[in-house]
Amino acid sequence: MTKEVFERLLSEKQYKAIKSIFDTMNPVDTATLLPEFEEKELVLLFRLIPKENAAMVFTYMEPEQQQVLLETFTDRELKTIMDDMFIDDTVDIIEEMPANVVKRILKYSDPETRREINKILQYPEDSAGSLMTTEFIRLRRGTTVAGAFDVIRKKGDDSETINVSYVTDEERHLIGYVTIRTLVLEKDPYALIGDIMEPNVISAMTTDDKESVVQRMSKYDFDTMPVVDAENRLVGIITFDDA
Repeated sequence: MTKEVFERLLSEKQYKAIKSIFDTMNPVDTATLLPEFEEKELVLLFRLIPKENAAMVFTYMEPEQQQVLLETFTDRELKTIMDDMFIDDTVDIIEEMPANVVKRILKYSDPETRREINKILQYPEDSAGSLMTTEFIRLRRGTTVAGAFDVIRKKGDDSETINVSYVTDEERHLIGYVTIRTLVLEKDPYALIGDIMEPNVISAMTTDDKESVVQRMSKYDFDTMPVVDAENRLVGIITFDDA
């Protein structure tokens, strides 16, 4: 869809038509289109993006346009966007914004989100810790397959991926992983995760250089990689998109 089409619809105040178009567009394409407009039009167009796509579009936009929107959002709009964003994307935005904008973002993030943001911000800029997200599916080895699906259904919307779930012991030490394919194909709903998981896990440490992590993910064709601390406790994951 071209800029000219949107300009015509804006001039005719065909806002429902614009909403319908945005509803069919890929968030990446929408984020690529919006910077072509002046600030006033940019803000208006963003407000016409369907709510379920707005946060995703926002994460794909350039920092300059993000800042324009953040400074224009009402308190309610800002909280809605922050609530729908993944923590690692919020961290990326915070690192690009001036202090006054950062203060406003943190004000409308819930306490748990603020704690996770601060945790990631403490890692060196070029480390795996700075690249990871803390939103992922974690299972215990004593959980059944049926129980695992319950966890995925409950936490899946707030996790960057459900393709891989990581298995930890009671102290959060990483001991294995299980794919959604393995869970779906397991015929026994009462089978234990500890019996069907893959115990050989390739992971990154929070202090690893992110370039080396990217190379390992490419080498092993990983969509995600778990990130552990010095005690092998699972603290996050890195997705290939973020890498």
